[in-house]
Amino acid sequence: MHHPLFLVGGALMALCVAALRLGFNERLGVTGGITQVVESVENRGRGFGWKAWFVVGLVGGGGLFTLLTGGDARFHGYGWLTHAFTGSARPLVGVFLVVAGVLIGFGAKTARGCTSGNGLSGCSMASPASLTATATFMGTAIAASFVIKALI
Repeated sequence: MHHPLFLVGGALMALCVAALRLGFNERLGVTGGITQVVESVENRGRGFGWKAWFVVGLVGGGGLFTLLTGGDARFHGYGWLTHAFTGSARPLVGVFLVVAGVLIGFGAKTARGCTSGNGLSGCSMASPASLTATATFMGTAIAASFVIKALI
């Protein structure tokens, strides 16, 4: 995250949040886009809307960034998680990630939006629910990281 293009990406995200709110009275988030992609693939939706294309752009933009900056596109594991669980404990990485993904999905549905939607759009609109949700998931993530580090 030390590459200067991250600053450009952050500024573009802020412009997107403002433009969507001012121009279309919409919130920026990823959960709605993923829902549109899944529904489109399952032929339940009306096709790709702007939210689905936003998700496609996020994935494609990440790939393009890697190519343009000469980054190593090979998978190197999950940082400390991969290094902490070695040998016979290695399958725990997969279990840990599946459980974390389920909890994140449950939290996104409960909070009526994903972390990006609540954090970017909701907080910028000073929504009490989004401020509470964002404080909760940030606080939980920080606490969990300290607990996990203490256990390993």
